[in-house]
Amino acid sequence: MSKTDGYRQYFPYEEPYDHQDEAMGRIREALVEERDVLFEGACGTGKTLASLVPALEYGRAAGKTVLITTNVHQQTRQFIEEARAITEREPIRTVVFRGKASMCHIDVGYEECQALRDTTRELVEKEADIAELEARESELLDASRGGDDEATQARGAVLEELEELETSAEALREERNTCAHYYNNLTVDTDAFYGWLYEDVRTPDEIYEYADEHDLCGYELLKEGMEGVDLVICNYHHLLDPTIREQFFRWLGRDPEDVIAVFDEAHNVADAARDHATRTLAERTLDAALDELDDADDARADPASNVLEAFRDAMVETYESSFGFGDREAVDEEWSDVPIDNETGRDDLSVTFLEHYTGQGFEVDLEAALALGEELDRRYERAYKEGESTTRTDCQTLTAAAFIEHWMAESPDAGTYPIVGVRRTNTGVVGRAELYTCLPRQVTEPLFEELHATVLMSATLRPFEVTEDVLGLDDPLTMAYGEQFPETRRRTYAVETPALFASQRDDPTVQETIGSVLEDTVRFTPGNTLAFFPSYAEAERYYHRFSGESTPYLDEPGTRAEDLRAEFVDHDDAVLFTSLWGTLTEGVSFDDDDARSAVVVGVPYPHLDDRMEAVQRAYRNAFGDGEDDAGWRYAVEIPTVRKTRQALGRVIRSPADFGARVLVDERYTGSHRSELDEYSVYPSFPPEERDEHIDIAPEKLKFAMLNFYSDMDAWDGDQPTP
Repeated sequence: MSKTDGYRQYFPYEEPYDHQDEAMGRIREALVEERDVLFEGACGTGKTLASLVPALEYGRAAGKTVLITTNVHQQTRQFIEEARAITEREPIRTVVFRGKASMCHIDVGYEECQALRDTTRELVEKEADIAELEARESELLDASRGGDDEATQARGAVLEELEELETSAEALREERNTCAHYYNNLTVDTDAFYGWLYEDVRTPDEIYEYADEHDLCGYELLKEGMEGVDLVICNYHHLLDPTIREQFFRWLGRDPEDVIAVFDEAHNVADAARDHATRTLAERTLDAALDELDDADDARADPASNVLEAFRDAMVETYESSFGFGDREAVDEEWSDVPIDNETGRDDLSVTFLEHYTGQGFEVDLEAALALGEELDRRYERAYKEGESTTRTDCQTLTAAAFIEHWMAESPDAGTYPIVGVRRTNTGVVGRAELYTCLPRQVTEPLFEELHATVLMSATLRPFEVTEDVLGLDDPLTMAYGEQFPETRRRTYAVETPALFASQRDDPTVQETIGSVLEDTVRFTPGNTLAFFPSYAEAERYYHRFSGESTPYLDEPGTRAEDLRAEFVDHDDAVLFTSLWGTLTEGVSFDDDDARSAVVVGVPYPHLDDRMEAVQRAYRNAFGDGEDDAGWRYAVEIPTVRKTRQALGRVIRSPADFGARVLVDERYTGSHRSELDEYSVYPSFPPEERDEHIDIAPEKLKFAMLNFYSDMDAWDGDQPTP
């Protein structure tokens, strides 16, 4: 059998697209070479199967486990569907893994769960020992009745040991914390569960329901039954969080070099890695740690309190001194940053801490705090296991001391940005310190070096050299497949409206022009329209301005995206106003009339706050060559254009589909590139995509859309007239 035939047997449908077949072959070769892959494919072109099929075939042949991971909930459902389709053709063992919190029947935290497992396992082991001793006692009793004096003597010793074990087991049952569901896991035959589990691809919800019905812990059963599976579907944090990753690989029974990781929506990996590497310490945690130390009868409590209190006081002084007139009163319930840059090269918090600290040396005091914290943490775990506490207490001293140690060691690092934040609570304004990670490759580079290989796939990975630099990839295979469906079935219009700089957005004339373009787009779309804006505020602004006949929907913060999408696609003539930074911009399909047109208003630059400037500086230092502003390009412009490209990809999802994409801002046009110079984003699109931009005057858009959709024979009845 050829290698092509080998991976083709895992392809669940009749024939792959030509580009899919080519991509599968190239990925298969890369896996053999233990080479990472950057794979860009336009939306709807079958990237998932193109990556998964060769990975599964190679993984089974080479004794590897494939992980496919995403941070988009909707994509998890697609992976499950694809895995089920593959299983029907070539049976594979698949586990869909979700966090403990969503699968726990008794709703306890991780540390409490760990303690419950330990005490429950201890009880089961004692009960097994009791059963063994009872069987031995019965044998000795029969022998003693037959006149065996040695058996009689031995029986006495067994009975004594048995009594001690029974007393100990009863104490565990009555006085300590155990989990009934986990107890059943350990004491009943679970073969039926695993038989059911691998008959199909089971969702976490299905596993929860099965376990609930049988009084089992589905989460623990999954952990214990994952070894040697072919495919695991999971979330980013299972790989990007170092602590979770180590445990996860143990559950798999795999070393990192025996894992192939496929990252979906991989343009999000950088931000996700940054989030997982970022550390925080709240003022309330410091207060709790100081209370904890007040109650500690230990000589190390005083030096520990000394250093923690000095850091806490420095934090409060830092944010209080940053407030100008009215600033304190303006603090709301959301965390907001306060400036702590300092000309000394250290941040204001570090400087204030070093100025006010008095003692034998903060390193010495921190060492005492860490040692005492570790001991207190062990005490809390014992107390919970032995039933002295109903909850597993977290050691606040250990948490605070570990953070301060990292803060003082890492804050001068060019890849880490120290931040102080504030928010308002019921008790007033409180603060927190945060070590914000600017360079994602600090997380991803060691991960990619450990794994056998990775496939990072997205519709928006280019420019590849930027992705390679940011994630720390060494000579990956790169491949890009643009729009594979007929160009005649799509149009991309770049409307020559004024550039929507902040100074232009409130201009009534500009708003009138934008509003008119939106209404024309919606009116001349035979189906639903998606309208994306740089912010929720802008989406709401034009939602209220909209006066067309189509049904308008507004996506607002806190709205359940799935419910809104379902309601929206139930119409055949509606328009959805949403933010480009919302959840409907990527990982969500709108097929056929569900969304015939997508319109992007403005260029969705992120909020350029202090931490974004820190990221720019870090990127400039790491990747700049003195000629190009790598900071702006890597941190702002490229991610912004990717957001726009993701939004455009919500329409035209199959060869039979058709639709129009409308970019409303002259910065997207080729004709205005020269006059806009560095403000133009046109050059940041891949060449084949920007070549499709049709520059058009606002008043002519409706005629162009009418002609295009007429050519598609898209109107069921009378078509609108300009």
